[in-house]
Order: sequence, then C-alpha cells, then structure tokens
Amino acid sequence: MVTGGASGIGLALGRGLVERGAHVTLADIDGDAAHEQAERLTRDGRAGSVFGCRLDVRDESAFRAVVDEVVARDGRIDLLFNNAGISMGGPSVELTAAHWDRIIDVNIKGVVNGLLAVYPQMVDQGHGHIVNTASGVGLVGAPFVAAYAASKHAVVGLSTSLRAEASLRGVDVSVLCPGSVETPILDRPPDADLPETSTRAVTAREYVAVLGMRPSDADRFARRALNGVERKRPIIVEPPNARPLWYLCRLSPRLTDRVTRSIARKIDRKLLQSDR
Repeated sequence: MVTGGASGIGLALGRGLVERGAHVTLADIDGDAAHEQAERLTRDGRAGSVFGCRLDVRDESAFRAVVDEVVARDGRIDLLFNNAGISMGGPSVELTAAHWDRIIDVNIKGVVNGLLAVYPQMVDQGHGHIVNTASGVGLVGAPFVAAYAASKHAVVGLSTSLRAEASLRGVDVSVLCPGSVETPILDRPPDADLPETSTRAVTAREYVAVLGMRPSDADRFARRALNGVERKRPIIVEPPNARPLWYLCRLSPRLTDRVTRSIARKIDRKLLQSDR
C-alpha cells in the first residue's frame, strides 16, 4: 500500500513495486487520480496487480478501512509506504497556527494514522515492513522551511525509534529521505484555504534552483529507494547528491550551521527581499 500514490514519488514507488510483481494499492486524497493511475498501470501489463482508492491520511478511521480492505482482498499486508505529505516554504514569522496545524496533520498525524492501522496487523502476521517518507531536511535543518523540516524530523525520529522495537515482533521499519526529486510537489502552491502571508510562498522548485540542485528523475529515484527497502536499510537517502550535507551534519554540526546560514542568506536575497 502506497499513500500519496497518484503522483510523484508515491506513483513512482507504486510503479516500481508493480514491476517487481507486488499487488499494490495506490491510495490518494485524489481518488479519481488514484483509480486512473491504477487503470493505466494495469493496461500497461505490469507484472503485479494494482488498485486505486481515495484516502485522506488525516482520517484515522478511513485509513483503517482501506487497510482492512487490503487484508480482506490479499490476506495480508507486507509493505506500507507512508508517503503522503505536503511542503511549505516561506518566512516562519508569517506562519499561523493554521499553517502549522495543516503540516502536522498531514506529515506527522498522517504517518501515525498509518502506523495505527497497519502495525498491529503486521505484528499479528509476524512480518511486514513500514517505510515512512521523510526528507533530506528531516536529517539536516533547512531555513525558510522550518515547519516542513520539523515535521520530517519527527518522521525520522519516529521511524528510527520504532525500528528496534518493531524488530522484536518481526516487523521492519525504514525511513526514506529524498533529496530533490522531479515531482508535482516542487511547484505546488500553499493550500488555498490557508491564510495568506505578506511574503509570497516559496516553491520547492525555486528553493532548489537557488541552491543549484537539479531534481532527480522520479522513476530512477524509486528504483534506488526500493533497492534500499529490499536491503532493509534503516535510513535511505537518495539520490546520492542528497548525502554530503547529511554526512557533514553528523561530522561537524558547527560547520553545518555555517552552511545553512549561508543558504538562508542566499534564499532571503534571491527570493524574499523582492517581496518586501
């Protein structure tokens, strides 16, 4: 089962899983898109089977219902990719409680809801693998995306903490920390129902462009990520160009602080000052 499976990383993971012979459920808040992508993968004659369904990961009971459907259909659930998430960029001083609530509800509570629905089932089975999607900024702090980074740090902490405990019950836990990947989230604006800020929102594409980063192809990323899942790696950082800053953070927090301050000045100068 892959949440956020109708587009981007979720769809690429789903496509890669089906090619490996898995029976995949693509769950997405856009149920029509999930069904459409499932039908498209089926028409393509992939090795496994694929189903699509609507799921708002913020809804715990709905998450349980989808998992129950998967287990009823297939007899078990071997893999959950807790992948659905949103991004949010801009000056933290302008974020309201509504902004923080939204990103916490989707990026943290959505993952927790997945655990509540799937983990007991996997314990009963005696096997299973939960893969939570965090981000490279869940390993290293990043300026002007503090809310997003905070949510992804939480996912990393949850995953690495649960991993040792879950291993006692035969369940594996990994956390996927993507760098820049070519997906629709790079251009996604803030949700329309959130309060407007005086400074325009910074898209992820603008952010990575200022840093001189080139987004990786989603399917190539998914292949490498699934190789890491197959090896049951605890922290999967892909593509490779996302790793140097993580290594630097582990080796020298002080030097990393200098680097992130430099990034903050660059983002402020090139993206934000023109709005003031």
